[in-house]
Order: sequence, then C-alpha cells, then structure tokens
Amino acid sequence: MSVTTRTDDGWQTTRFVVLGFGTAGYACADSLLQAGAEHVVVLDDRDTEQLREKAQILGTLGAEIRLGPGSTAELPAGVEVVVTSPGIPPHAPLLAAAAERDVPVWSEIELAWRLRDPANAAPWLCVTGTNGKTTTVQMLTAMLTAAGHRAVAAGNVGLPLLEAVMDPEPYDVIAVELSSYQLHFTHSMSAHSAAVLNLAPDHVDWHGSLEAYAADKGRIFENCQVACVYNVADAATEKLVEQADVVEGCRAIGFTLGTPGLSMLGLVDEYLVDRAFVEQRATSALELATLADITPPAPHNVANALAAAALARAFGVPATAVRDGLRGFRPDAHRIAHVAEVAAVNYVDDSKATNPHAAQASLLAYEHVVWIAGGQAKGATFDELVTAARSRLRGVVLLGQDKAVIAQALARHAPDVPVITVEATDTGAMETVVGEAAKLAQVGDTVLLAPGCASWDMFANYGARGDAFAAAVRRLGDR
Repeated sequence: MSVTTRTDDGWQTTRFVVLGFGTAGYACADSLLQAGAEHVVVLDDRDTEQLREKAQILGTLGAEIRLGPGSTAELPAGVEVVVTSPGIPPHAPLLAAAAERDVPVWSEIELAWRLRDPANAAPWLCVTGTNGKTTTVQMLTAMLTAAGHRAVAAGNVGLPLLEAVMDPEPYDVIAVELSSYQLHFTHSMSAHSAAVLNLAPDHVDWHGSLEAYAADKGRIFENCQVACVYNVADAATEKLVEQADVVEGCRAIGFTLGTPGLSMLGLVDEYLVDRAFVEQRATSALELATLADITPPAPHNVANALAAAALARAFGVPATAVRDGLRGFRPDAHRIAHVAEVAAVNYVDDSKATNPHAAQASLLAYEHVVWIAGGQAKGATFDELVTAARSRLRGVVLLGQDKAVIAQALARHAPDVPVITVEATDTGAMETVVGEAAKLAQVGDTVLLAPGCASWDMFANYGARGDAFAAAVRRLGDR
C-alpha cells in the first residue's frame, strides 16, 4: 500500500486510525477527510464534553470517533495506517500492536509531508534540538519575511503544520519546529535544509535512552537536500550529520560563537559573519548582522540567531534580510525576559528553561546570579549545571517537587553558595520565593527564574509560573 500525495487515489481507500483526539489528532483526522479518505477511525481514552463536540463535527464528515476508557486498548481490524498524536510513546499498547502487525505508524509531520500539493509544495526549513527551537524558528521566519517571502512558522510552534500545507494559497517556504516525539514516527520527509541546535538529556523516559533520543533528533537530517546545520560546540550534532543519509550535494554547515572556519557561520568581534554561502569562502566572510541586532544578546540567543541565519542563507536569503529580521524580532514571553529593576537588582524571567541544559545556558549569560530553580526534574540531574555556574551564583532559592535533587547537586559542587528552600506549594509561594531572592541579591546582581524543571507540580504551565514570578517582582517594587 502506498500513499504519496493528496491527489493519490490511495487516500480514499486506505483505512486510517488516528490515535489521540487532542489538537493534533483533530487536525490529522480533519485533514485526512479533506484529502478524500473514507475510512478514518479516531481513538481516545478520554471522554469529555469538548471532545464529544469535536467528534460530532467530524462525524458529520464521515469519521468514526471512539471515546472513553479502553478505546485505545486494541488495534482495530483491517487498519492500514496509524496516525499518532505527539507525546504518545512507542510502547503504548496500540502502537506496539501496530509494530507487531507491521502496520505503518505516521506522525502528524509524516502526514503533513505526504499531504503536500505536489504542484505547489513549499520547501521546509526544519529545526530541532533540546533547547532554542522556537526562538530559532521565529528568527528564521522573520528573516524569510524580511526577504519578501510568504513564510510561516509551523509545526511545534505557530500554525499547525497540516494547516500550512493545506492552505489554498501556497506558502513560499515553511519554517518547521520539530520535537523528538514528532520525528520518531516521521519517515519520508526531505527537508530543504535542517538544523539540530544542541543535544542534552531530555524525554529519556519517552525514548528509552539518551541514544534513542539523539537518534530521533537525527531523523531531521535524513534525505536533506541543501544544508545540514550543526552546532560546532556540540559534537553530537555534527555526528548526526555524519550519520545521515542525505541527498547528493547536501552540505554540512556549522555555526559557532567563535571565529568560523570554512562552511561555517560565526562571530568576528561583534559581527555575525558567513563563511559558508559566499563565493570566496576560503578567503573572505560576509557580514550579516551585529550583536546589537539581537534581543537579548545572551550567548545562547546569539547561537540561535546564527543557526537561523544558516538556514536562511541556505535558502538564498540576502545578508540585509538576515539583519532586518533580527532587528525586528522579539522573543516570546518567559524567554530570558527582563521583568524589572528593583533596588538596583535586575529580575529576569526564563521560566521556559524547563531542563538543566536550558537553565545552564541562561545562568551563563549573567555575571552574578541569584538563581530560582525547581519543579519537576523529569529524571534530570544538575551536577554539570552547578559545576559550570557555581562561580556566578550569589545564592539559590529552591521550590517545587524535586528541589532536593538540585539541593544535593549544590551541596556536592557548590557547598559555599547559600541555599534557601521554600516549602510552600500554594499560589502564594512565588511571593515568598522572590522575597527570599531579594534578600540574597546585591547591587548589580540578577535574580533569574530559570527553573531547570517542568512546572506542572505547582503551575498550569511554564507561562503561569513566569507570570507568578513577574507579578511577585512588581509587588516587590511597589513596597
């Protein structure tokens, strides 16, 4: 059985199962129906009023919706393709049954790739990595737009990718953020160019091992056409390029915060320069932008800008558009966002730093830091982070479910750093946290919320956590 494009008759006759009926599952089922599929069954163990309303809509279009406990326990007979929602692990019973029966499993990304209109298929510029994906994709979209392209950020950020490929007015290019979950079940994608920003332990419980997690990230390079972009400072990302089966002529392009070598983008003094997409790259470099064009100019954000620039240049974006895109770009909330200055101390919200790798990058952007950390560590360790950042730590305030994990790392590697533990878990806990951090801070210091952990133990999401921090800081300033 072969299903290749939205015009292929195979869509009509193929029997599909969509696993999960959240935002992604609904989009997958709806897109299949739009493509002419007549056999679409949607399964979800949840049964809520909202899901039933959505089920009624798709039911009128011909889909069969099965909701409630046990709905995903067995693979329906005769199914030919399973389309799974992100986050459902490969060891889930229905997916395990599909593997045993050799039934193909597609991600929403795989479905989107196969649903592209072959006559008007926009190239994909794809980004993955443990941290920095969203910012990089948004920077890239800003550069593409500045160059005059009709571009959109899609995938794990912005517009759902299925909506982007099904848009009746085709895009010139799509900047695609991809998670390891999405890549695991993506098989036939052939990106114009792709980047892996960095690799650090994350989601190991889902993938089974760090090696499996890295391998899924590396799928982004498979069948890549023009450029595979890697992080010179992270050898694991270059290894993924070396292992990938790419289209002949596809180039390996590095980005670095140091002086770039051949086929790299990097820094020379305060300038971002290109030694990859210039005619005389052996002897010259092209200035793209300056550090002043990047907001904020923290090292990890500069690295994001260089990765975005590498993908933009691979697509033919001129240097002026790289510069203009960066000048007009502002990161989303809760990403190293300056909240306020109170008593000559800066307060910064990086609640999006939900793993140690992201928190470490944020900590290293400041000279003297009172660090606010804690939450759900998801099995992560903090020894490497504490070792790297201990000379910058004025003090630490801990909260949340796994605060002891961080406290133990601090005791091992930074025993002289003052640590305050906040036991409260109610909605007012952040008020106490900020108050304790203010006591530790000295003039010129930065109080940094970079939790290194997920937020779900105390907050609805990382945004709610960041909002609570910002509100507490503002109340501190009003005293």
